[in-house]
Amino acid sequence: MSSLLNVLFGCSHRRTTFPLTPARRVGKTNGRNATYVVCLDCGKEFDYDWQEMRIGQPVSARVTASTQEAFSPAHR
Repeated sequence: MSSLLNVLFGCSHRRTTFPLTPARRVGKTNGRNATYVVCLDCGKEFDYDWQEMRIGQPVSARVTASTQEAFSPAHR
């Protein structure tokens, strides 16, 4: 029932994870080093502002290794 309501009216993003900050590892970058939260209802990620203690803008779609391979010139 809630999925149907989300489709019709959109998700309110009221239930989120605790703010997450990825660990920084030497020599490895994952493209994400800012704090973020994830909506537990729809799975969308949002930046999190510790100063204001508020959810910020939606995080743009992540680029995964499989996505990079699919769009690389070597696979065309």
